[in-house]
Amino acid sequence: MLKHSDKNRDIPLALGALGVVFGDIGTSPLYAMKACFSGHHAIILNPENVLGVLSLIIWSLLIVICLKYVTFVMAADNEGEGGIFALYELVSHAVKNKSVSFMLIASMVGGALLYGDGVITPAISVLSAIEGLDVATQVADKYTTYIACTILLGLFAFQSSGTDKIGRLFGPVMLVWFAVLAIFGAGAAVHNLKVFEAFSPWYAVNFFASNGIAGCMVLGAVVLCVTGGEALFADMGHFGRKPITLAWYFVALPSLLLNYLGQGALLINDPKVIVNPFFSLFPKFLLFPMVGLATLAAIIASQAIISGAFSLTAQAVHLGLIPRIHIEQTSEDNSGQVFSRSVNWLMAALSILLVISFKESENLAGAYGIAITGTMVITTYLFWYYLREIRKWSLIPTVVLTAFFGCFDLGFFIVNFTKILGGGWFPILLAAIIAYMMYVWVWGRAKVQKNLQSRGLEVSELDPEIEKYLLAKVPGEAIFMSASDFVPHAFLQHLRNNRVVHEKLVFLRVRTSSEPFLDSHKRISVKKLKNNISWLTVSYGFMEKPNLSLALVQAWNQLGISNMESYFYVGRMMMQFDKDQTELKLRRKVFIFLNSLSEDPLDYLKIPTERVITIGTAVKV
Repeated sequence: MLKHSDKNRDIPLALGALGVVFGDIGTSPLYAMKACFSGHHAIILNPENVLGVLSLIIWSLLIVICLKYVTFVMAADNEGEGGIFALYELVSHAVKNKSVSFMLIASMVGGALLYGDGVITPAISVLSAIEGLDVATQVADKYTTYIACTILLGLFAFQSSGTDKIGRLFGPVMLVWFAVLAIFGAGAAVHNLKVFEAFSPWYAVNFFASNGIAGCMVLGAVVLCVTGGEALFADMGHFGRKPITLAWYFVALPSLLLNYLGQGALLINDPKVIVNPFFSLFPKFLLFPMVGLATLAAIIASQAIISGAFSLTAQAVHLGLIPRIHIEQTSEDNSGQVFSRSVNWLMAALSILLVISFKESENLAGAYGIAITGTMVITTYLFWYYLREIRKWSLIPTVVLTAFFGCFDLGFFIVNFTKILGGGWFPILLAAIIAYMMYVWVWGRAKVQKNLQSRGLEVSELDPEIEKYLLAKVPGEAIFMSASDFVPHAFLQHLRNNRVVHEKLVFLRVRTSSEPFLDSHKRISVKKLKNNISWLTVSYGFMEKPNLSLALVQAWNQLGISNMESYFYVGRMMMQFDKDQTELKLRRKVFIFLNSLSEDPLDYLKIPTERVITIGTAVKV
């Protein structure tokens, strides 16, 4: 998250945002217009329909991206952090009814859909760019799949460099890309100035009136021009709202509009260029350089959703929606820039599998759109609660605004469901698997916590328990990790089995706040109990990585212990499948499997391993 706004950094950050945030939406001209007239729901190519499609694209950009995301949704940040999980965490604490449970499920589905989009976007973007070689030479056709897979492998291998370095490298390339879009789009548009009439929404209305159901189906292709909208919100923590807004209004938006107008003018003048209207904008001697530039832009296009997936993963880990996955900070200046190796290579494998399976971008277009439109619908649903509970808007303005956005979101979403047999099943299946695993993890953790609490003690019951089992006190200091407000189970096992306690005891619990980042003075809370026992609560924002060694140094004066002489007692839950239970066998097995994937808490919490004593607790699930 960017802690402050520095005017001297806005321009460099805006340039970096071009290279990370706008890659997806910036490469939509490669395939969006073509898909409207030659895709799964192609409409008849004539001047009236071209103007109608242009009007739909223009107003989709203006309403969905400019109005919904840049103006309103990006204002609903959680202290600078964006994304569907950050929005959920912000609004869930303000809603005190049963809606919270449904919001959680909706957020998990939305996050899962975004992962699906993160797999498809690299595949379709790179394939679309490589297919430009077919315009220049027929030889390239049989090598398209191999070239695309090689490029994707290189792209994902480069992710560990970090968003900041990638943005500095990719930003100037995207600036050139948007300049080329604008120049050649404008050059084609001036040969048929009638295309500028498409700014009138009347052409969009007339398009639906003239084409009926077939016209509505074209929305499944039109949505391709706004698929980068959710990435703007998800990547906000990487660059900040102002730099993203500057890059959008001054570079990305005008370039996109001019390029779509240019493609429209070409199609009206010569319908044959529908084979590839984007590359037809350029003279033949520039085709090979443009394919190279388009390939670079397509690689960069994938960056928006990939980096968004990393942010999403970090949020999901800290909110307890998925097992602890190793998350790396890639920037010392911007703590919102993160990288997950396991997520990175899983997405790489699935993207390459898609390229091998679907082979052409036109086939992948059928799979593209469902995931991102589903996430857009859920974002609007959560935004309703933001307006009502956080901003305290009255009912009527809230209904009007969210219903307006919902008309576009639901329209795109419903039409995209007609693509299921054409490849749309893939993101739905992938999202269903991810959402199910999130649900199982949340369910399993709650079940285990309930199990442990039923066997545990409240703090008020601690003194009688010590008197019952204690034989002797031993010199030294011990820190027992707790997962709840109950007495740590590891301490109870230690007491009941060894019948000794240390002279000084600290029960330590780590909490995750609803805020992405916490000030240091809010980090530590100490409560003194009897018999030299202290209860220490260490809180972190959901975008921060815990460091208990540092926290204990900060709490040393209040606790009266020495960080260098204390030993950590950590309870390790050993999950066992309960064969006596006959219900929910699959769910319980999935939870045990997910638990086995979880990162070692010692690494996650930054506890010095040489001073750790592990006490195992068998838990039947």
